[in-house]
Amino acid sequence: MKVIMSLLFFDTAFWFYLATMILYIGYWIFKKEWLGQTATVLAMISTFAIFMMLIFRTKESGHAPFSNLYESMSFFVWMISIAYLIMEFKYKIKVAGAFVMAIAFIAMVATSMLPYRFQDIEPLNPALQSIWFELHVFSAFIGYAGFGLAFGLGLMYLIKARFEERKLSNFMIDRFPSSAILDELSYKSVAWGFIFFTLGALILGAVWANKAWGTYWSWDPKETWSLITWFIYAAYLHARVTRGWRGKKAAYVVIFGFLSTIFLYWGVSFVLPGLHAYATR
Repeated sequence: MKVIMSLLFFDTAFWFYLATMILYIGYWIFKKEWLGQTATVLAMISTFAIFMMLIFRTKESGHAPFSNLYESMSFFVWMISIAYLIMEFKYKIKVAGAFVMAIAFIAMVATSMLPYRFQDIEPLNPALQSIWFELHVFSAFIGYAGFGLAFGLGLMYLIKARFEERKLSNFMIDRFPSSAILDELSYKSVAWGFIFFTLGALILGAVWANKAWGTYWSWDPKETWSLITWFIYAAYLHARVTRGWRGKKAAYVVIFGFLSTIFLYWGVSFVLPGLHAYATR
């Protein structure tokens, strides 16, 4: 089946995400309200465009748009965009868009380089023909979005904290919220991301695996790395709650956790063969 409308919306979203990222960076540098307001409007348009891409991809394929890297990466972009917009409207931290929308655009660039986005849609792998698979991916990617948002905030925290510790002033860094606020928002992002990651990647993933392969856990490379990533964030949250762990060390763990998430999603699929090899299609 030919993919036309979904590809058109993807290309439209690509350029809107580029413009959105540039405008947020411009707002960060020049602190012009019209730049920030325009960036927010474009962020909403970009989010809508990638949503329409997913809708048409679903109509063209006849199934949820999670069956390969092209579809699921587009879904990740949509989820992290929603997560960012919710944070912006709730906490009024528009400058964070320079970091988070950069993550979304980088993901769009990576997705645009996948050759099979131009290919005809093929019949769905039997293992993927399950509502449990769809629930597994949907929940896990909400978790990924939370981790991605925390990653952007963690980077901002490290920059801000360095300037605060040295009592330095920089007109761009001064526009960041305080390091305490960034630390707290990063923690909240990880907390709700962890809930959905646990539900999607581990619990629903195990149910789907049992339906597809007859076993809840097989130590497949992707399953194993999911557990490793889960332990990284679980350790962070445990230390935060029980020991009040904050500061640079916490930010480094959040950043390392997202790098582990990226390897879980990209690296394992290409480097370590296993039952999830279909994800590289």
